[in-house]
Amino acid sequence: MYLSRQSRKWLSGIALCIGAGALVLPASAQQSADTETKVGKWPQASLRAEASAEVPQDSVKITLATEVSDASQTAVAKALSKALESVMTDAKGNPKIKVSSGNYHVWPMNNDKGKISNWRGRGEIFLESTDFGAASELAGKLSDRMPVANLAFSVSPQERAKQEQALLAQAAQAFQARAQALANAFGYAGYTVRSIDLNGAGAQPYPQAGARMMSMAADKASVPLEGGTAMVTVSIQGSIFLHSTQK
Repeated sequence: MYLSRQSRKWLSGIALCIGAGALVLPASAQQSADTETKVGKWPQASLRAEASAEVPQDSVKITLATEVSDASQTAVAKALSKALESVMTDAKGNPKIKVSSGNYHVWPMNNDKGKISNWRGRGEIFLESTDFGAASELAGKLSDRMPVANLAFSVSPQERAKQEQALLAQAAQAFQARAQALANAFGYAGYTVRSIDLNGAGAQPYPQAGARMMSMAADKASVPLEGGTAMVTVSIQGSIFLHSTQK
């Protein structure tokens, strides 16, 4: 194929530009390549640090329960639904108390011959609040129809988030101190963080004998509620590069 002199000059110019581009790397790319080469030579280490705090349980969950028995399954279901609806209606109204339905179960009872003799049913309603006084008073008013079956204390999500935020800074400082101590122990001048994983262990409650006693007595009258304490923990797990010069 015949090319004119002008076309040959134009193609030659393109070839020179391509060749120059292949020989010269941008400064940022060169620095990135040097860093990757250097990091690949650094040893790695994994470590974990955590921070914990004992905090009061500021939330209570009261379980109200009722059981009914009748000859037919339909009669049990109707009686149970009527009782739950009545209590649920009277329980609502206080914005400080969250009211929700709990477990609902209807089952047959068999006689000594293995045949169904009657039916039983059980239904629950949950009262949850950070206002112990209001929750206890409401449970006492409803106890004639649905006695208190259980009490459970916990740390509210709002308080847990507040505590975890404060513990995060402590856990981070502990991780940094442990990383530097590890570097010093092996004769390295410093470290660079490679990866970080943050974990919250939630609120682990301590057993409280008082809470169990109140759960048995709360069906008689309104009683003062007092929660125990729980341990809130934040942990940081990660890996680091150890290097001989400070970054």
